[in-house]
Amino acid sequence: MDQVKAVEGKTQASATTARVGKYRWVVVGLIFIVWAIACADRANLGIALPFMKKEYGISNTEAGMIISLFSFAYGVVQIPAGLIYKRLSNRVSGALFPVFMIFTSIFTGLMGTTSSVFLLKCFRVGLGVAEGPLGVGCTNVINRWFPAKEKGTATGLWLTASKLGPLIVPPLCVVVMEVWGWREIFYVFAIPGILLSIIWMFTVTNTPEENRFCSQAERDYIRSEAGLAVAPHKAVAARRQYRLGWLDALIRTRKVPQLRTVRQVFSSWNVIGAAIGYGCMIGITNIFMSWIPTYLVTVKGFTSIKMGFLASAPFLGAVVGNVLGGLVSDRLLGKRRKPLMMLSALGTVLMMLALINAPANALYLGFTLFLAGLTVSAGFGGYTVYPMGLADKAVYPVSFGIINAVGQIGGACAPLVAGMLLDAYSWTSVFIYMGCSSLVCLLILCTIVEPVVGTANDNTR
Repeated sequence: MDQVKAVEGKTQASATTARVGKYRWVVVGLIFIVWAIACADRANLGIALPFMKKEYGISNTEAGMIISLFSFAYGVVQIPAGLIYKRLSNRVSGALFPVFMIFTSIFTGLMGTTSSVFLLKCFRVGLGVAEGPLGVGCTNVINRWFPAKEKGTATGLWLTASKLGPLIVPPLCVVVMEVWGWREIFYVFAIPGILLSIIWMFTVTNTPEENRFCSQAERDYIRSEAGLAVAPHKAVAARRQYRLGWLDALIRTRKVPQLRTVRQVFSSWNVIGAAIGYGCMIGITNIFMSWIPTYLVTVKGFTSIKMGFLASAPFLGAVVGNVLGGLVSDRLLGKRRKPLMMLSALGTVLMMLALINAPANALYLGFTLFLAGLTVSAGFGGYTVYPMGLADKAVYPVSFGIINAVGQIGGACAPLVAGMLLDAYSWTSVFIYMGCSSLVCLLILCTIVEPVVGTANDNTR
């Protein structure tokens, strides 16, 4: 009798799951494509840079400044963008997203029309301002469209898109340059964003409740875990089969009050510390994106075609790292975010040591750059999901805005520093700088806590 009831219970559970619907995964799929295109728009400059340097006669330091201007502008608008998403209604803030995407595409196309270094800098700043709100918008949609247990996976997919863009950029840009020239790179990359923004207007809303394609069962499923967000984490922390008590002691798991006001968010060291650590790691990614093609051509002497494929290696590794990071964090570590953030920083230190005085061997460089991209990106999902465990939905956009603002501004300094180091020293100094940045990140992460909120809420974990 008990076995019959158990079978009936499983059948009913399976039927319920089948009726829930999966439109939220359609939404994250569109987010994936949009974000991949947006990140490709910022990454294509790195491929065109050696040719632009030759045409305009600019130094490494000035080239680094041009690269960094995007990240400075992108970072500055993060907190205002978070406040906009917090204050505006769901309908209005959701409608802003495709507008920002259109402006991102416009400034991408304008990059190909430049006739001077001054215009190049202006358009680069415009691209950063236009693209800045897109990241906050993506995480805001994920936070509202997914239950607690799926946020890490969805965020990992979103972050994977940020590496897929730079992954496809080098080989595609090489083809465009071979057929036309470096200016046409920016024209080609401007088109998809405009088309995708139109699709977004008709298929995605800021919340499931507003969307005609999302069933009521799926809406209930998304919200059903809202009030149970604390319990699963506590349960996993106590599971004997995982024996993770030692890990909780190492990462300083603590019960913390939920952040509910903007003032609390701005005064939280957990948010600020995560932001500084994020800036250290973003800087390493920015150097990979902007300077590695130049390194492969000018230092290692590879042809443009071989450079295109090798320059993709870090971002192929990053795609793998983002997906694995989200899955491991959600399913094996019980929604703990700090372990992979810390492991990523430590692994990056080791990979930078491996790149110092690396031989001009395509196989060695390709494999090492792949592993470097994987280690850098394995913890990136944590920086996005981490504030979801600290702040409620109303102020989450502000908390992520702070993390992304400090992260992007900190990351903006890295390409500029790399250019200055190259003018004064060599690539060895650049790899040492990247290793030191990841070490600083690791030390800062040791000072923040792994949060378990003190009260049930609708946003955490």
